[in-house]
Amino acid sequence: MKYDWVIVGAGLTGATLAERLAVERGARVLVVERRRHLAGNAYDHYDEKGVLVHRYGPHIFHTRDHAVFEYLSRFTTWRPYIHKVMAEIQGQQVPLPFNLNTLQALYPKRLAERLEQKLVQRFGHGARVPILKLMATDDPDLRELAEFVYQNVFEGYTRKQWGLAPEELDPSVTGRVPVVVARDDRYFTDPYQALPADGYTRMVERMLDHPRIHLLLGTEFKEVEGSLRFKRLIYTGPIDAFFDYLHGPLPYRSLRFTWQNLRAVRVQPVAVINYPNEHRFTRTTEYKHLTGQESPFTAIAYEYPEAHEPGKNDPYYPIPREENRERYQRYREEASKLRGVFFAGRLADYRYYNMDQAVARALKLYRELP
Repeated sequence: MKYDWVIVGAGLTGATLAERLAVERGARVLVVERRRHLAGNAYDHYDEKGVLVHRYGPHIFHTRDHAVFEYLSRFTTWRPYIHKVMAEIQGQQVPLPFNLNTLQALYPKRLAERLEQKLVQRFGHGARVPILKLMATDDPDLRELAEFVYQNVFEGYTRKQWGLAPEELDPSVTGRVPVVVARDDRYFTDPYQALPADGYTRMVERMLDHPRIHLLLGTEFKEVEGSLRFKRLIYTGPIDAFFDYLHGPLPYRSLRFTWQNLRAVRVQPVAVINYPNEHRFTRTTEYKHLTGQESPFTAIAYEYPEAHEPGKNDPYYPIPREENRERYQRYREEASKLRGVFFAGRLADYRYYNMDQAVARALKLYRELP
């Protein structure tokens, strides 16, 4: 069969583009996926004890983009969920992002009250102050607080997560670490926060359930490219792999997981607990908090960051450094020479996208396609 479009990758980017092309343009679409399942890193499934888990780490949908939420709502109902995270700091489990509740838990009462007053006076109640901005204040008490947060919340976690010292990364990384001048323990503040009621995999299955969409799972695109007949291509995989690493591999961080099943309703107080300083793993996730599932068993994942090695493990996070962006731009220049080939997605764009951003990127590309 000849296809109008071949889409490489069945994650949210590829699924969105395939659905739009088939439904709105009546195109014949083939989706080629190297894994044996849909939904990319958002893939969820029931483990051996019947607990619904996310194989590639916790995925919490949150967005301010009404259009994206409305689009995905065609394929799922939602379970409202407000994500909360704790961190183990100095032997205590305290809320993240660092906020006034965290301050109260870790500091003596009078000192915590004085620091709270200074934070409110300087930045206003409800402010989310980047750690570097707090470190630059002229108040010695606030600078000391910033140094405490930097050392106990940010620095150790960054070294484990990225394998680099904070100063070796783009300054935007520290910009994601705020001190919240409020008692708001929500990890995200977006107006839409929820999980698909039947899971991400089922949602993507519905997106791709169309007579003009064909699936080819467990298949490397390069192994079948020569035997396929198609007019145009959308590639959502690693852009450096597409060009056979012409300019060298783009570096990523990868993840390794270990799993534990326990006969218990729940074990953790919240879904995710970060470990900035202790242990080799960065965080643990108990999935029943996310899904609301009732089961006599619970599942906990331990997350170990590691270097990405092509062919040995999966790329997760583009490493935010200027030299890496420069290498990516060389690949973009190669891509611009191709006709009828389009690139989009976390791996093709060498950008870390939240799920809503991946969908928004796909919808934007769809509107621009010839």
